[in-house]
Amino acid sequence: MKKQLFQLGTVGSAICISALILFACSSVRHALFQSGAFDIGIYDQVVYLISQGQAPISSILGFHHMGNHAAWAVYPLALLYKIYPSAYWLLAVQAISLALGALPTYHLSRQAGLKENQAVAMAAVYLLYPLVFNVNLYEFHPEVMAIPVFLGSIWAARQSKTGWFCLGVIFILGCKAVISLTVAAMGIWLLLFEKRRICGLFALLAGISWFLITSQIIIPFFSNNEAAAVARYTYLGDSVFEIARNLVLKPGLVLGKVFSLATLEYLALLVAPVIWGLAPQHLTPLVSAIPVLVVNSLSELHVQRDLTQQYSLPVLPFLLLAVISTLAAGKGWLHTRKAMILWAVVAFFALAKYGNFWSIYLGELDTWQATRQAIAQVQTQGAVLTTHSITPHLTHRSQIQYVDDQIPPPADLNHFEYILLNLRHPGGSGNPEVVNNLVNQLKNNALFQLSYQRDDVYLFVNKS
Repeated sequence: MKKQLFQLGTVGSAICISALILFACSSVRHALFQSGAFDIGIYDQVVYLISQGQAPISSILGFHHMGNHAAWAVYPLALLYKIYPSAYWLLAVQAISLALGALPTYHLSRQAGLKENQAVAMAAVYLLYPLVFNVNLYEFHPEVMAIPVFLGSIWAARQSKTGWFCLGVIFILGCKAVISLTVAAMGIWLLLFEKRRICGLFALLAGISWFLITSQIIIPFFSNNEAAAVARYTYLGDSVFEIARNLVLKPGLVLGKVFSLATLEYLALLVAPVIWGLAPQHLTPLVSAIPVLVVNSLSELHVQRDLTQQYSLPVLPFLLLAVISTLAAGKGWLHTRKAMILWAVVAFFALAKYGNFWSIYLGELDTWQATRQAIAQVQTQGAVLTTHSITPHLTHRSQIQYVDDQIPPPADLNHFEYILLNLRHPGGSGNPEVVNNLVNQLKNNALFQLSYQRDDVYLFVNKS
Protein backbone atom coordinates (compact mmCIF):
# COMPACT_ATOMS: atom_id res chain seq x y z
CA MET A 1 0.00 0.00 0.00
CA LYS A 2 2.81 2.38 0.93
CA LYS A 3 4.59 1.58 -2.32
CA GLN A 4 1.41 2.21 -4.32
CA LEU A 5 0.93 5.61 -2.67
CA PHE A 6 4.56 6.43 -3.42
CA GLN A 7 4.09 5.54 -7.10
CA LEU A 8 0.90 7.57 -7.28
CA GLY A 9 2.75 10.45 -5.63
CA THR A 10 5.42 10.13 -8.30
CA VAL A 11 2.78 10.41 -11.01
CA GLY A 12 1.23 13.42 -9.27
CA SER A 13 4.60 15.14 -9.03
CA ALA A 14 5.29 14.42 -12.69
CA ILE A 15 1.92 15.93 -13.64
CA CYS A 16 2.59 19.10 -11.63
CA ILE A 17 6.08 19.52 -13.07
CA SER A 18 4.82 18.83 -16.58
CA ALA A 19 2.00 21.35 -16.24
CA LEU A 20 4.44 24.02 -15.06
CA ILE A 21 6.85 23.31 -17.90
CA LEU A 22 4.08 23.31 -20.51
CA PHE A 23 2.64 26.56 -19.15
CA ALA A 24 6.07 28.21 -19.03
CA CYS A 25 6.84 27.21 -22.61
CA SER A 26 3.53 28.41 -24.07
CA SER A 27 3.72 31.63 -22.03
CA VAL A 28 7.22 32.41 -23.30
CA ARG A 29 6.09 31.78 -26.87
CA HIS A 30 3.12 34.09 -26.38
CA ALA A 31 5.26 36.78 -24.77
CA LEU A 32 7.65 36.63 -27.75
CA PHE A 33 4.77 37.52 -30.11
CA GLN A 34 4.75 34.08 -31.70
CA SER A 35 1.05 33.40 -31.07
CA GLY A 36 -1.56 34.98 -33.27
CA ALA A 37 -5.15 35.84 -34.07
CA PHE A 38 -5.76 32.18 -34.98
CA ASP A 39 -6.49 30.70 -32.55
CA ILE A 40 -5.63 32.15 -29.17
CA GLY A 41 -6.74 35.61 -30.30
CA ILE A 42 -10.17 34.26 -31.23
CA TYR A 43 -10.71 32.40 -27.96
CA ASP A 44 -9.25 35.15 -25.79
CA GLN A 45 -11.66 37.66 -27.29
CA VAL A 46 -14.79 35.53 -27.00
CA VAL A 47 -14.02 34.36 -23.45
CA TYR A 48 -13.37 37.97 -22.45
CA LEU A 49 -16.66 39.09 -23.99
CA ILE A 50 -18.51 36.30 -22.17
CA SER A 51 -16.94 37.41 -18.88
CA GLN A 52 -18.21 40.95 -19.56
CA GLY A 53 -21.75 39.78 -20.28
CA GLN A 54 -21.44 40.61 -23.98
CA ALA A 55 -22.30 38.46 -26.97
CA PRO A 56 -19.24 36.32 -27.86
CA ILE A 57 -18.99 37.50 -31.44
CA SER A 58 -15.48 37.16 -32.78
CA SER A 59 -14.59 40.20 -34.85
CA ILE A 60 -11.72 38.14 -36.29
CA LEU A 61 -14.11 35.52 -37.68
CA GLY A 62 -17.05 37.86 -38.05
CA PHE A 63 -19.64 35.68 -36.31
CA HIS A 64 -20.78 34.20 -32.98
CA HIS A 65 -18.48 31.81 -31.14
CA MET A 66 -20.93 28.90 -31.48
CA GLY A 67 -20.65 29.21 -35.25
CA ASN A 68 -16.98 28.29 -35.02
CA HIS A 69 -16.83 24.78 -33.52
CA ALA A 70 -19.93 24.87 -31.29
CA ALA A 71 -17.45 24.63 -28.40
CA TRP A 72 -19.67 25.55 -25.47
CA ALA A 73 -17.09 24.11 -23.06
CA VAL A 74 -15.16 27.40 -23.17
CA TYR A 75 -18.02 29.31 -21.52
CA PRO A 76 -17.02 28.29 -17.95
CA LEU A 77 -13.54 29.68 -18.61
CA ALA A 78 -15.09 33.16 -18.40
CA LEU A 79 -15.18 32.67 -14.61
CA LEU A 80 -11.38 32.82 -14.62
CA TYR A 81 -11.55 36.08 -16.58
CA LYS A 82 -13.78 37.44 -13.83
CA ILE A 83 -10.78 37.15 -11.52
CA TYR A 84 -8.44 38.82 -14.00
CA PRO A 85 -8.83 38.92 -17.79
CA SER A 86 -5.77 37.41 -19.44
CA ALA A 87 -4.96 35.05 -22.29
CA TYR A 88 -2.56 33.33 -19.91
CA TRP A 89 -5.59 31.67 -18.28
CA LEU A 90 -6.19 29.81 -21.54
CA LEU A 91 -2.57 28.72 -21.69
CA ALA A 92 -2.75 27.56 -18.07
CA VAL A 93 -5.95 25.56 -18.67
CA GLN A 94 -4.36 24.00 -21.74
CA ALA A 95 -1.16 23.03 -19.89
CA ILE A 96 -3.05 21.57 -16.93
CA SER A 97 -5.48 19.66 -19.16
CA LEU A 98 -2.70 18.10 -21.19
CA ALA A 99 -0.66 17.18 -18.11
CA LEU A 100 -3.69 15.72 -16.32
CA GLY A 101 -4.05 13.04 -18.99
CA ALA A 102 -1.24 11.16 -17.25
CA LEU A 103 -3.43 10.43 -14.21
CA PRO A 104 -6.19 8.41 -15.95
CA THR A 105 -3.45 6.80 -18.07
CA TYR A 106 -1.91 5.49 -14.84
CA HIS A 107 -5.27 4.29 -13.49
CA LEU A 108 -6.21 2.62 -16.80
CA SER A 109 -2.87 0.81 -16.69
CA ARG A 110 -3.50 -0.45 -13.18
CA GLN A 111 -7.07 -1.32 -14.08
CA ALA A 112 -5.76 -3.49 -16.95
CA GLY A 113 -3.45 -5.36 -14.58
CA LEU A 114 -0.12 -3.70 -15.33
CA LYS A 115 2.50 -3.61 -12.59
CA GLU A 116 3.03 -0.41 -10.64
CA ASN A 117 6.29 0.34 -12.41
CA GLN A 118 4.69 -0.20 -15.81
CA ALA A 119 1.73 2.02 -14.92
CA VAL A 120 4.07 4.81 -13.85
CA ALA A 121 6.02 4.32 -17.08
CA MET A 122 2.82 4.61 -19.11
CA ALA A 123 2.06 7.93 -17.41
CA ALA A 124 5.55 9.07 -18.42
CA VAL A 125 5.00 7.81 -21.98
CA TYR A 126 1.89 9.97 -22.16
CA LEU A 127 3.66 13.08 -20.82
CA LEU A 128 6.60 12.60 -23.18
CA TYR A 129 4.51 11.91 -26.27
CA PRO A 130 5.71 14.66 -28.67
CA LEU A 131 2.22 15.73 -29.70
CA VAL A 132 1.41 16.76 -26.12
CA PHE A 133 4.32 19.20 -26.03
CA ASN A 134 3.76 20.49 -29.56
CA VAL A 135 0.01 21.06 -29.22
CA ASN A 136 0.61 22.99 -26.01
CA LEU A 137 2.81 25.43 -27.93
CA TYR A 138 0.42 25.98 -30.80
CA GLU A 139 -2.04 28.62 -29.62
CA PHE A 140 -5.08 27.41 -27.61
CA HIS A 141 -7.65 24.80 -28.62
CA PRO A 142 -10.58 23.71 -26.43
CA GLU A 143 -10.28 20.05 -27.47
CA VAL A 144 -7.23 19.75 -25.20
CA MET A 145 -9.70 19.73 -22.30
CA ALA A 146 -11.30 16.60 -23.75
CA ILE A 147 -8.17 14.42 -23.64
CA PRO A 148 -8.02 13.64 -19.90
CA VAL A 149 -11.82 13.31 -19.92
CA PHE A 150 -11.66 10.74 -22.73
CA LEU A 151 -9.26 8.64 -20.69
CA GLY A 152 -11.21 9.14 -17.48
CA SER A 153 -14.50 8.27 -19.16
CA ILE A 154 -13.11 4.99 -20.48
CA TRP A 155 -11.88 4.16 -16.99
CA ALA A 156 -15.38 4.94 -15.69
CA ALA A 157 -17.01 2.73 -18.34
CA ARG A 158 -14.78 -0.19 -17.38
CA GLN A 159 -15.64 0.40 -13.72
CA SER A 160 -19.38 0.39 -14.59
CA LYS A 161 -19.68 4.01 -13.44
CA THR A 162 -22.19 4.85 -16.15
CA GLY A 163 -23.24 8.23 -14.78
CA TRP A 164 -19.67 9.54 -14.73
CA PHE A 165 -19.09 8.16 -18.21
CA CYS A 166 -22.15 9.97 -19.58
CA LEU A 167 -21.13 13.25 -17.94
CA GLY A 168 -17.67 12.88 -19.42
CA VAL A 169 -19.06 12.29 -22.91
CA ILE A 170 -21.31 15.35 -22.66
CA PHE A 171 -18.34 17.52 -21.73
CA ILE A 172 -16.20 16.06 -24.52
CA LEU A 173 -18.88 16.91 -27.08
CA GLY A 174 -18.80 20.52 -25.90
CA CYS A 175 -15.10 20.87 -26.69
CA LYS A 176 -15.39 20.72 -30.49
CA ALA A 177 -18.08 19.65 -32.92
CA VAL A 178 -15.97 17.28 -35.01
CA ILE A 179 -14.88 15.35 -31.92
CA SER A 180 -18.41 13.93 -31.88
CA LEU A 181 -17.27 11.52 -34.62
CA THR A 182 -14.62 10.16 -32.27
CA VAL A 183 -17.22 9.81 -29.53
CA ALA A 184 -19.52 7.86 -31.87
CA ALA A 185 -16.66 5.58 -32.93
CA MET A 186 -15.76 5.08 -29.27
CA GLY A 187 -19.34 3.95 -28.74
CA ILE A 188 -18.93 1.29 -31.43
CA TRP A 189 -15.69 0.10 -29.81
CA LEU A 190 -17.32 -0.09 -26.37
CA LEU A 191 -20.27 -2.01 -27.79
CA LEU A 192 -18.42 -4.53 -29.91
CA PHE A 193 -15.14 -5.08 -28.11
CA GLU A 194 -15.60 -3.92 -24.51
CA LYS A 195 -19.17 -5.26 -24.13
CA ARG A 196 -20.21 -2.05 -22.36
CA ARG A 197 -23.70 -1.90 -23.80
CA ILE A 198 -25.15 1.15 -22.03
CA CYS A 199 -22.02 3.27 -22.29
CA GLY A 200 -21.47 2.23 -25.88
CA LEU A 201 -25.01 3.04 -26.95
CA PHE A 202 -24.93 6.39 -25.18
CA ALA A 203 -21.64 7.40 -26.80
CA LEU A 204 -22.77 6.22 -30.25
CA LEU A 205 -26.13 8.00 -30.15
CA ALA A 206 -24.79 11.13 -28.47
CA GLY A 207 -21.91 11.41 -30.94
CA ILE A 208 -24.06 10.99 -34.04
CA SER A 209 -26.78 13.29 -32.72
CA TRP A 210 -24.40 16.07 -31.74
CA PHE A 211 -22.57 15.88 -35.07
CA LEU A 212 -25.85 16.30 -36.97
CA ILE A 213 -27.09 19.06 -34.67
CA THR A 214 -23.87 21.06 -34.84
CA SER A 215 -23.08 20.58 -38.53
CA GLN A 216 -26.64 21.10 -39.79
CA ILE A 217 -28.18 23.52 -37.28
CA ILE A 218 -25.90 25.26 -34.77
CA ILE A 219 -22.87 26.12 -36.92
CA PRO A 220 -24.86 27.23 -40.01
CA PHE A 221 -27.23 29.27 -37.81
CA PHE A 222 -24.49 31.22 -36.03
CA SER A 223 -22.04 31.52 -38.93
CA ASN A 224 -24.45 31.65 -41.89
CA ASN A 225 -22.27 29.08 -43.59
CA GLU A 226 -21.12 25.49 -43.62
CA ALA A 227 -18.52 24.41 -41.07
CA ALA A 228 -15.20 26.05 -41.98
CA ALA A 229 -13.40 22.70 -42.24
CA VAL A 230 -15.52 21.80 -45.30
CA ALA A 231 -13.19 24.03 -47.33
CA ARG A 232 -10.39 21.52 -46.74
CA TYR A 233 -12.24 18.83 -48.72
CA THR A 234 -13.32 20.72 -51.83
CA TYR A 235 -12.52 17.74 -54.06
CA LEU A 236 -15.21 15.79 -52.18
CA GLY A 237 -17.92 18.45 -52.11
CA ASP A 238 -18.95 21.76 -50.64
CA SER A 239 -21.18 20.56 -47.78
CA VAL A 240 -21.05 17.97 -45.01
CA PHE A 241 -23.70 15.78 -46.65
CA GLU A 242 -22.12 16.02 -50.11
CA ILE A 243 -18.74 15.01 -48.69
CA ALA A 244 -20.35 12.09 -46.84
CA ARG A 245 -22.14 10.99 -50.01
CA ASN A 246 -18.97 11.12 -52.12
CA LEU A 247 -17.06 9.15 -49.52
CA VAL A 248 -19.42 6.27 -50.30
CA LEU A 249 -20.14 6.79 -54.00
CA LYS A 250 -16.65 7.81 -55.16
CA PRO A 251 -14.23 5.53 -53.33
CA GLY A 252 -11.50 6.25 -55.87
CA LEU A 253 -11.19 9.80 -54.59
CA VAL A 254 -10.75 8.50 -51.07
CA LEU A 255 -8.48 5.51 -51.64
CA GLY A 256 -5.94 7.63 -53.48
CA LYS A 257 -5.53 9.78 -50.38
CA VAL A 258 -5.70 7.00 -47.80
CA PHE A 259 -3.18 4.75 -49.55
CA SER A 260 -0.48 7.34 -50.16
CA LEU A 261 3.03 8.08 -49.00
CA ALA A 262 1.74 11.15 -47.14
CA THR A 263 -0.67 9.00 -45.11
CA LEU A 264 1.98 6.37 -44.49
CA GLU A 265 4.37 9.02 -43.19
CA TYR A 266 1.60 10.44 -41.01
CA LEU A 267 0.84 7.06 -39.45
CA ALA A 268 4.55 6.43 -38.90
CA LEU A 269 4.87 9.69 -36.98
CA LEU A 270 1.88 8.80 -34.82
CA VAL A 271 3.02 5.32 -33.84
CA ALA A 272 6.79 5.81 -33.64
CA PRO A 273 6.80 6.97 -29.99
CA VAL A 274 4.85 3.85 -28.89
CA ILE A 275 5.49 1.29 -31.63
CA TRP A 276 7.26 -0.94 -29.12
CA GLY A 277 3.90 -1.53 -27.40
CA LEU A 278 1.62 -2.22 -30.36
CA ALA A 279 0.51 -5.68 -31.41
CA PRO A 280 -2.04 -6.41 -34.20
CA GLN A 281 -4.41 -8.39 -31.97
CA HIS A 282 -4.58 -5.53 -29.43
CA LEU A 283 -5.36 -2.63 -31.76
CA THR A 284 -9.14 -2.66 -31.23
CA PRO A 285 -9.15 0.63 -29.22
CA LEU A 286 -8.00 2.34 -32.42
CA VAL A 287 -11.48 1.73 -33.86
CA SER A 288 -12.33 4.92 -31.96
CA ALA A 289 -9.58 6.81 -33.77
CA ILE A 290 -10.70 5.88 -37.29
CA PRO A 291 -12.76 9.07 -37.89
CA VAL A 292 -9.83 11.30 -36.89
CA LEU A 293 -7.39 9.35 -39.02
CA VAL A 294 -9.71 9.43 -42.04
CA VAL A 295 -10.52 13.14 -41.65
CA ASN A 296 -6.83 14.03 -41.36
CA SER A 297 -5.72 11.75 -44.18
CA LEU A 298 -8.29 13.16 -46.62
CA SER A 299 -7.69 16.81 -45.76
CA GLU A 300 -6.00 19.15 -48.22
CA LEU A 301 -4.43 20.91 -45.21
CA HIS A 302 -1.10 19.16 -44.76
CA VAL A 303 -0.66 20.21 -41.11
CA GLN A 304 -3.46 17.82 -40.20
CA ARG A 305 -0.97 15.05 -40.88
CA ASP A 306 1.91 15.91 -38.57
CA LEU A 307 2.67 16.13 -34.86
CA THR A 308 2.82 19.92 -34.60
CA GLN A 309 -0.85 20.85 -34.25
CA GLN A 310 -4.00 19.68 -32.50
CA TYR A 311 -5.68 17.67 -35.24
CA SER A 312 -4.35 14.26 -34.18
CA LEU A 313 -4.84 14.76 -30.45
CA PRO A 314 -8.02 12.59 -30.19
CA VAL A 315 -5.99 9.62 -31.46
CA LEU A 316 -3.67 9.67 -28.43
CA PRO A 317 -5.99 8.20 -25.75
CA PHE A 318 -6.78 5.17 -27.91
CA LEU A 319 -3.20 4.71 -29.01
CA LEU A 320 -2.24 4.50 -25.33
CA LEU A 321 -5.08 2.06 -24.66
CA ALA A 322 -3.72 -0.19 -27.40
CA VAL A 323 -0.28 -0.13 -25.74
CA ILE A 324 -1.80 -0.87 -22.33
CA SER A 325 -3.74 -3.81 -23.79
CA THR A 326 -0.56 -5.19 -25.40
CA LEU A 327 1.43 -4.93 -22.17
CA ALA A 328 -1.40 -6.49 -20.15
CA ALA A 329 -1.22 -9.52 -22.45
CA GLY A 330 2.50 -9.80 -21.80
CA LYS A 331 3.41 -8.79 -25.34
CA GLY A 332 5.32 -5.91 -26.90
CA TRP A 333 9.02 -5.23 -27.30
CA LEU A 334 9.60 -3.39 -24.02
CA HIS A 335 8.29 -4.22 -20.55
CA THR A 336 10.53 -2.52 -18.00
CA ARG A 337 9.98 1.01 -16.78
CA LYS A 338 13.47 2.15 -17.76
CA ALA A 339 13.21 0.84 -21.31
CA MET A 340 9.74 2.33 -21.86
CA ILE A 341 10.74 5.75 -20.55
CA LEU A 342 14.03 5.72 -22.45
CA TRP A 343 12.20 5.12 -25.75
CA ALA A 344 9.75 7.90 -24.86
CA VAL A 345 12.62 10.31 -24.14
CA VAL A 346 14.33 9.50 -27.45
CA ALA A 347 11.03 9.99 -29.33
CA PHE A 348 10.48 13.30 -27.55
CA PHE A 349 13.89 14.66 -28.51
CA ALA A 350 13.38 13.46 -32.08
CA LEU A 351 9.88 14.87 -32.69
CA ALA A 352 9.09 17.60 -30.14
CA LYS A 353 9.51 21.18 -31.34
CA TYR A 354 11.53 22.50 -28.37
CA GLY A 355 14.17 23.79 -30.82
CA ASN A 356 11.79 26.53 -31.91
CA PHE A 357 12.70 28.46 -28.77
CA TRP A 358 16.18 29.23 -30.06
CA SER A 359 15.21 29.53 -33.71
CA ILE A 360 11.89 30.74 -35.13
CA TYR A 361 10.50 31.97 -31.79
CA LEU A 362 13.19 34.65 -31.68
CA GLY A 363 12.03 36.05 -35.01
CA GLU A 364 10.46 39.23 -33.59
CA LEU A 365 12.96 39.87 -30.82
CA ASP A 366 14.40 42.90 -32.63
CA THR A 367 11.08 44.77 -32.29
CA TRP A 368 9.93 43.18 -29.02
CA GLN A 369 10.52 46.21 -26.80
CA ALA A 370 9.03 48.67 -29.27
CA THR A 371 5.93 46.52 -29.74
CA ARG A 372 5.38 46.24 -25.98
CA GLN A 373 5.70 50.00 -25.59
CA ALA A 374 3.24 50.62 -28.40
CA ILE A 375 0.73 48.15 -26.92
CA ALA A 376 0.99 49.96 -23.57
CA GLN A 377 -0.25 53.13 -25.26
CA VAL A 378 -3.49 51.48 -26.34
CA GLN A 379 -5.37 52.64 -23.27
CA THR A 380 -9.02 52.35 -24.26
CA GLN A 381 -11.17 49.51 -25.54
CA GLY A 382 -11.75 51.13 -28.89
CA ALA A 383 -11.52 49.24 -32.17
CA VAL A 384 -8.02 48.14 -33.20
CA LEU A 385 -6.44 47.18 -36.51
CA THR A 386 -3.08 45.47 -36.16
CA THR A 387 -0.96 42.56 -37.38
CA HIS A 388 -1.56 38.85 -36.75
CA SER A 389 1.05 38.40 -34.01
CA ILE A 390 0.03 41.51 -32.07
CA THR A 391 -3.69 40.69 -32.20
CA PRO A 392 -3.87 38.29 -29.19
CA HIS A 393 -2.29 40.98 -26.99
CA LEU A 394 -5.13 43.41 -27.67
CA THR A 395 -8.22 41.19 -27.90
CA HIS A 396 -10.01 42.48 -24.79
CA ARG A 397 -12.41 44.58 -26.83
CA SER A 398 -15.39 43.95 -29.07
CA GLN A 399 -13.65 45.01 -32.30
CA ILE A 400 -10.21 43.94 -33.44
CA GLN A 401 -9.02 42.94 -36.90
CA TYR A 402 -5.66 42.14 -38.43
CA VAL A 403 -3.96 42.88 -41.72
CA ASP A 404 -1.11 41.31 -43.68
CA ASP A 405 -0.18 40.68 -47.31
CA GLN A 406 -2.91 38.04 -47.55
CA ILE A 407 -5.58 39.90 -45.53
CA PRO A 408 -5.92 43.42 -46.97
CA PRO A 409 -7.01 46.29 -44.71
CA PRO A 410 -10.71 47.23 -44.60
CA ALA A 411 -11.81 49.91 -47.03
CA ASP A 412 -13.03 52.13 -44.19
CA LEU A 413 -10.38 52.77 -41.54
CA ASN A 414 -12.19 55.59 -39.77
CA HIS A 415 -14.01 53.36 -37.27
CA PHE A 416 -10.69 52.14 -35.82
CA GLU A 417 -9.45 54.07 -32.81
CA TYR A 418 -5.98 52.54 -32.99
CA ILE A 419 -3.92 51.12 -35.85
CA LEU A 420 -0.76 49.36 -34.68
CA LEU A 421 1.60 48.00 -37.37
CA ASN A 422 4.99 46.30 -37.43
CA LEU A 423 6.73 46.80 -40.77
CA ARG A 424 9.59 44.38 -40.04
CA HIS A 425 7.24 41.56 -39.12
CA PRO A 426 4.00 42.22 -41.02
CA GLY A 427 2.69 38.64 -40.81
CA GLY A 428 1.35 36.58 -43.68
CA SER A 429 4.15 35.55 -46.02
CA GLY A 430 6.38 38.31 -44.64
CA ASN A 431 5.93 40.73 -47.56
CA PRO A 432 5.77 44.22 -45.99
CA GLU A 433 4.29 45.92 -49.07
CA VAL A 434 0.64 45.98 -47.92
CA VAL A 435 1.50 47.13 -44.41
CA ASN A 436 4.01 49.68 -45.74
CA ASN A 437 1.37 51.13 -48.06
CA LEU A 438 -1.06 51.31 -45.15
CA VAL A 439 1.49 53.24 -43.04
CA ASN A 440 1.99 55.76 -45.86
CA GLN A 441 -1.77 56.05 -46.29
CA LEU A 442 -2.24 56.77 -42.60
CA LYS A 443 0.53 59.38 -42.57
CA ASN A 444 -1.46 61.29 -45.18
CA ASN A 445 -4.81 60.77 -43.44
CA ALA A 446 -5.85 63.86 -41.51
CA LEU A 447 -8.02 61.77 -39.14
CA PHE A 448 -5.05 59.79 -37.79
CA GLN A 449 -2.09 60.95 -35.77
CA LEU A 450 1.18 59.05 -35.46
CA SER A 451 1.58 58.73 -31.68
CA TYR A 452 4.44 56.20 -31.53
CA GLN A 453 7.25 55.12 -33.84
CA ARG A 454 10.28 52.98 -33.05
CA ASP A 455 12.07 50.10 -34.80
CA ASP A 456 9.53 50.11 -37.65
CA VAL A 457 6.64 49.81 -35.18
CA TYR A 458 3.95 52.43 -35.80
CA LEU A 459 0.94 53.34 -33.67
CA PHE A 460 -1.67 55.63 -35.19
CA VAL A 461 -4.53 57.11 -33.12
CA ASN A 462 -7.81 58.29 -34.54
CA LYS A 463 -8.07 61.98 -33.56
CA SER A 464 -11.85 61.95 -33.75
